[in-house]
Amino acid sequence: MADRLRSQAKLEQLQARFVGVGHSSTTKYEWMVNQHRDALSSIVGHPPLLAYMSTALGESRTQVRQQMLEKMIMPCGPPPPNH
Repeated sequence: MADRLRSQAKLEQLQARFVGVGHSSTTKYEWMVNQHRDALSSIVGHPPLLAYMSTALGESRTQVRQQMLEKMIMPCGPPPPNH
C-alpha cells in the first residue's frame, strides 16, 4: 500500500512539474497538442535536426524554422467541439 501511495505522489509531482505529462483530466486533444509542440520545439531548438529537416524538405533552414514555429500555434487543427 505504501508503494502505491509513493508512486501516486511521484506521478502527481511529475504532472505538476511537466505540463506534457498530463493528468487525469487531460483530453486526448490536449495530449496530442503537447506532444506535437514538444517535437516541433525540439527540432527548432536543435540546429542539426533543423538542418536535417530543411534538407529533407528541400527548403532553407529559416523557412523550415518559420513554418514549424507557425505550426506550433495549432499543431493538430482546431479543438474538438465541447458537448
